[in-house]
Amino acid sequence: MKEKTISDLLKFSIINIDKPCGPTSFGTDVIVKKILGAETASHLGTLDPQVSGVLPISLNRACRLQEYFMHKNKTYVGIMRVHKEISEKEIGEEIKNFLGKIMQKPPVKSRVKREEREREVFSWKILEIDGKDVLFETEVQAGTYIRKLISSLGEKIGGAHMLELRRTKAGIFSEKDSNFVNLYELEKAMDEFKKGNEKELRKILIPGEEAIKKVLPVVEVNEESLKKLYNGSPIFREFLLEDLRIKEGEKFAAFCGDVFVGVYVSGKIENILARPVFVHKSSSNV
Repeated sequence: MKEKTISDLLKFSIINIDKPCGPTSFGTDVIVKKILGAETASHLGTLDPQVSGVLPISLNRACRLQEYFMHKNKTYVGIMRVHKEISEKEIGEEIKNFLGKIMQKPPVKSRVKREEREREVFSWKILEIDGKDVLFETEVQAGTYIRKLISSLGEKIGGAHMLELRRTKAGIFSEKDSNFVNLYELEKAMDEFKKGNEKELRKILIPGEEAIKKVLPVVEVNEESLKKLYNGSPIFREFLLEDLRIKEGEKFAAFCGDVFVGVYVSGKIENILARPVFVHKSSSNV
């Protein structure tokens, strides 16, 4: 596959940003748009202004892929302050009652409707205790409010509130990834690109094709079908290189070799096997 130009990457890529405390997620989108000269930029899972860490941001046409990355598990590391002296064993025992499925009502300042909803806490462990400050790590279902989780724990142990919170992982994106960068590093890489050195910026831009392969099943289509598919055709049996092994109603990514064709939803109606949800077209399509 021919290496994409930076211009093509900017049209269809995702960046893994280390959001600082202070700006909103929407504000971070604006900063990224300005740095990269992008037409659109959209974050994949909101972080409160006072929370730092992993904030994936899709660029331009990759914003169409948002829904496939949004509703994934999140991991956080934070510090909570308990309101009275308590042993690690006592906190650990109470935390066990919050593992698994719980009911949460979004906080007053939330943008969503304030009604109880089910969320799941996959893990919650104490890393260190220093007086009344407790360092913890938790993995939760998307949409779980950590501040609310700590407040609910506090009701059982004599009070607790959150001091600091950092997201370390959001779905397939992690702070351990080599392409995880802060806004300063992104700006510096863009400045280097303008001077003719694209190495650092290329490391940062995650091609949309690579990202979608990690969250959706991949189905191979033949080259003869490409023109019809780019014109919005559903997928017929003769378009495939092998039998479609995707459950009815399930979405998948269609590829022709290294070329991303689009996202389709399976559902057999006569000789039609799947219909398009999103057809990808770019200057690099054949």
